[in-house]
Amino acid sequence: MISLLARLFLRKKDPADLRRGYGMLCGAVGIGLNLLLFGGKFLAGTLSGSIAITADAFNNLSDAGSSFVTLVGFHLAGQKPDVHHPFGHGRIEYLSGLAVSMLILLMGFELGRSSLDKILHPSPVDSSPLVLGILCVSIAVKLYMAFYNHTLGKKLSAPAMLATAVDSLSDSAATFAVLAATLVGQFSGVLIDGWVGLLVAALILWSGAKSAKETIDPLLGTPPTHEFVQRIRDLVMAHPGIIGIHDLIVHDYGPGRVMISLHAEVPATENVLDIHDEIDNVEKELQEKLGCEAVIHMDPIVTDDGVTAETRQRVAALVRCIDDEISIHDFRMVSGATHTNLIFDAVVPFGFRLTDAQVAEKIKTAVRALDGTYYAVVHVERSYT
Repeated sequence: MISLLARLFLRKKDPADLRRGYGMLCGAVGIGLNLLLFGGKFLAGTLSGSIAITADAFNNLSDAGSSFVTLVGFHLAGQKPDVHHPFGHGRIEYLSGLAVSMLILLMGFELGRSSLDKILHPSPVDSSPLVLGILCVSIAVKLYMAFYNHTLGKKLSAPAMLATAVDSLSDSAATFAVLAATLVGQFSGVLIDGWVGLLVAALILWSGAKSAKETIDPLLGTPPTHEFVQRIRDLVMAHPGIIGIHDLIVHDYGPGRVMISLHAEVPATENVLDIHDEIDNVEKELQEKLGCEAVIHMDPIVTDDGVTAETRQRVAALVRCIDDEISIHDFRMVSGATHTNLIFDAVVPFGFRLTDAQVAEKIKTAVRALDGTYYAVVHVERSYT
């Protein structure tokens, strides 16, 4: 159905507009389907007297509200950058995904409270072919919604749609449990309606908490994937004149709105205008191939001095002996009458087993052991990738 509607209504070729259109289309379809499910389940819950079915109906009503939030989120996120938001409005998608998660948690709490009341005051649940048919159709519809939201959410990198997919899958499992409880009560007389409702509530609360974490993380700031970092590295290093890169930082302002900054090591003997032209080419290619706005800082390094190059390699090997996770960059040597300063940066990951002071002290000791006239002037920093 989504594919058919997309062919009918989504004719824009621009990737950003197409992404926005798919998000709004899925939100509109979700509103319609969830309202239909709410009406059917509310009728079934009224006819059967089942608190689990009635609660599940209101869960679908909250899902309709979630789909509305998703639709509005995609619409607002698609707005162009303006004077107040120069980086665009892409993070609204994360906020809409968080709002969906909060609604899921709210409905899980309300369902749990209603189920506890039903456990304390049990009553028979009546079932009929109409009630059972509505529940079976609901399971099928929710599985379909989980499928298309997950597929498009992965394709478009849309957290709100992925959160909706998780919600739809948990809803189908919840409705299946309600159906099982209805059948057990009908054929055995065992009243487990309230207990099943409590189980459904726990499942909904778990999915809501999981979805909330997945949408809060990008708002707080998460590191880029290893694959994305490698694509950047491969693209930059493919250019002649670039010897190495470090201090890569990726700023995420929402799907399709990524800014990166990095330091590119270049030969100190090259003409600065030629190197600057090459850096411009790298930035242009990053924009064209990865959709990234890039800012690249040039770090000139000595390549024709055998002593500096050899010493750098020896120091890098010593640092790796301390820990394989430590790397160095911006290495230079400043010679004096009595000693030589080896000036460089050491990069360690977040949560490293040693403090910055301990890392610096170990490196200084290792460098002094390498040559008594060498003094390490080292700055310890963290890796953002």
